[in-house]
Amino acid sequence: MPTFKQLIHQYTEKCAELDLPDQTALTYLVELTQKNRVDLYMNYDEEVPEKVKEEYELGMTRILNHEPMQHVLGYSWFYGYQFVVNANVLIPRPETEELVSHILAHIDEHFPNEEIICADIGTGSGAIAISVAKEEARVKMFATDISEEAIEVAKLNALNNEAKVEFMTGDMLQPLIDKGIKLDVLISNPPYIPQKEVLEESVIDFEPHVALFGGEDGLKFYRAILENCNKVLNEKAFMAFEMGWDQKETLTNEVKKYLPDSKVEVIKDINGKDRMLFVLVEPK
Repeated sequence: MPTFKQLIHQYTEKCAELDLPDQTALTYLVELTQKNRVDLYMNYDEEVPEKVKEEYELGMTRILNHEPMQHVLGYSWFYGYQFVVNANVLIPRPETEELVSHILAHIDEHFPNEEIICADIGTGSGAIAISVAKEEARVKMFATDISEEAIEVAKLNALNNEAKVEFMTGDMLQPLIDKGIKLDVLISNPPYIPQKEVLEESVIDFEPHVALFGGEDGLKFYRAILENCNKVLNEKAFMAFEMGWDQKETLTNEVKKYLPDSKVEVIKDINGKDRMLFVLVEPK
């Protein structure tokens, strides 16, 4: 029976042959041993228990076949919370955690004391909505998605994380418009990949296309929000979007077309790329 160290080395080499990230084999074993309550680092030179070895090898076979590790595990970590993920929702990305941090900072800046009505449009797994609701007690959170399957996953994640979020199935802003809900904060990380862009196998084969592609230029769903945002925003409000690193100019122009008096702020991510766009709307 191999030791933990030998098993990691064996599968790290296999990952390297397929150009998978360097830490893939180690990361998967860390998650697996935590689940099985085995201290990997205390037992690094010990033999791997048969049950753990079998489960690890089965999972790594799937990962080596380009299935996302999060699907193999059945969950993903985001902002310190665990989220169920499957083929019905997009796996939450680490860079989106930065969006959540900036949203919380903007709430403190623009709404320092009052209760805030907030909505996450195209919520998917519910990662953004749930994280913001958990981190800011003053938020009353709504979340919409056109996919009933995604909403079911998001509801389960809210239950597991003890978060208060009201989920609604429907197209973009329509559920909010139908109920006459007015927002202080509108959040969206919509599909923003142009239709013709080539993606990695693990993304194109295992993640929902409805959550990836944003029409010919990637801006289809931003326009759907901008066209109707005045129907749901309060006089003083802000919108927070994640966007593609190369969409700053085109998306800023779209915002100014629909909201000429708004203030637009583009924020770079940790890698120095333009990835977040905030739109502040104030009373005239």
